[in-house]
Amino acid sequence: MGSRASAEKMSAAATPVPLSRSEVFGQLRRELFEDEEFRQSDTHIFIILGASGDLAKKKIYPTLWWLFRDRLLPEDTHFVGFARSNLTVDDIRVHCLPYLKASEAEQEKLSRFFQRNSYLSGRYGEEESFRRLDAHLGALPRGAAANRLFYLALPPSVYQDVTRNIRHTCMSSKGWNRVIVEKPFGKDLESSDRLSQHLSTLFTEDQIYRIDHYLGKEMVQNLMVLRFGNRIFGPIWTRDSVACVVLTFKEPFGTQGRGGYFNEFGIIRDVMQNHLLQMLSLVAMEKPASTSSDDVRDEKVKVLKSVQPLSLDNVVLGQYVGEPNGEGEARLGYLDDETVPPDSSTPTFAAAVLYVQNERWDGVPFVLRCGKALNERKAEVRLQFRDVPGDIFSSHCKRNELVVRVQPDEAVYAKMMTKKPGMSMQPEEAELDLTYHSRYKDVKLPDAYERLILDVFCGSQMHFVRSDELREAWRIFTPLLHQIEAEKTQPLPYTYGSRGPVEADELLKKVGFRYEGTYKWVNPHRL
Repeated sequence: MGSRASAEKMSAAATPVPLSRSEVFGQLRRELFEDEEFRQSDTHIFIILGASGDLAKKKIYPTLWWLFRDRLLPEDTHFVGFARSNLTVDDIRVHCLPYLKASEAEQEKLSRFFQRNSYLSGRYGEEESFRRLDAHLGALPRGAAANRLFYLALPPSVYQDVTRNIRHTCMSSKGWNRVIVEKPFGKDLESSDRLSQHLSTLFTEDQIYRIDHYLGKEMVQNLMVLRFGNRIFGPIWTRDSVACVVLTFKEPFGTQGRGGYFNEFGIIRDVMQNHLLQMLSLVAMEKPASTSSDDVRDEKVKVLKSVQPLSLDNVVLGQYVGEPNGEGEARLGYLDDETVPPDSSTPTFAAAVLYVQNERWDGVPFVLRCGKALNERKAEVRLQFRDVPGDIFSSHCKRNELVVRVQPDEAVYAKMMTKKPGMSMQPEEAELDLTYHSRYKDVKLPDAYERLILDVFCGSQMHFVRSDELREAWRIFTPLLHQIEAEKTQPLPYTYGSRGPVEADELLKKVGFRYEGTYKWVNPHRL
């Protein structure tokens, strides 16, 4: 499909676009609409299975509206919701309204968007319900020959029934068909393999889009450009220069009444096995032959194959407890959440050390840290470089670091030593800073779901998880998860609002990360 090339060369443009959208949309719009196949292609139908749920209300419908508003979707696109609830399109509009971010001036266009929506209720395990759905799709203008995108905004427990019913009753015979699957993709290697094998009996791999929204984030996608678009990083991006790589995901809030869901999966399945491991593979992979989807994903798989399964010896687990003298529900401990079993040993924090055993990275620790109820909201990639050999400054020089700040306040900055202004030769720690809100003052970055859903329309799978990639990720984490659950390993307590268990800092120190504590990056946009 010609539009695949368009999707894979998304880049920022210099001309702003209407409605205060990102400059990247201006360039992307030109690329897509210069693509004759995309602009004048057949009808597209986007089907939201689970249209009554939170994900659909807060993410999918708002994302489709933003793409429709900015004219990034094919002109003849319809949206069909399907769920068990008895709803109308007006009900869906009311439920989504707080998340649509539509201004007064956009109300007419918003009405046109919902005029292209329809809704059916049915049962996920009932083939007859899907036959009615197929009849409805076929009754839409040119719907019988339309390209169809099925978004599974559903709990994994119904994936098998729903995908089977889609395959047997709802596939387009003349257009293409694509299925978007939300994580979690199983709970361990065995359950993930079962799901992958089930999907492979119904769809080809190029029809399956396993969505990890972190792969749609600006700075995660920027990792490839930083690495392979700059000559200065190539020679130092190796074990000879890098002492340690730390990938961090921190949230300043707890489960807040969602403990029932979280307790089933825990922080390792929720964040580490997917989001952080995806970032690790982008940091560690070799340069792909091209930016095509399979070339990129081939290199990511090679990295994961070089990682041995985790053991508990290289892991610290934690569970947050209430802040002393804290007030209000927001400061309660994990076990104080009424939706959490009182004897739960589910970790809400984890720090793990992985090693990529290949020529580039042998011996370099990759530390993955993630947790809830911590001291700040932050996701970042931090490369800490080795000490400067032959020190002539009496140990006053700190280690250089390159930091890619994923969220919030997207930035790339390098910690480096410079001469302190004045008469002395005293070294001082400073930064070379690319903070996006300062450098790109009028740019509003698109949401991760906007990028990824548009990728599905365009047929680009670069930022989606392939089946062999998923299998390797579960191979790394499944032995650890089984050990934790079999032995009921008790996580270490840490106070709500802290940095996590002190043992995690000790683990980083043990593997060679040096925390100086003398410097903290400050967002210049907020000064």
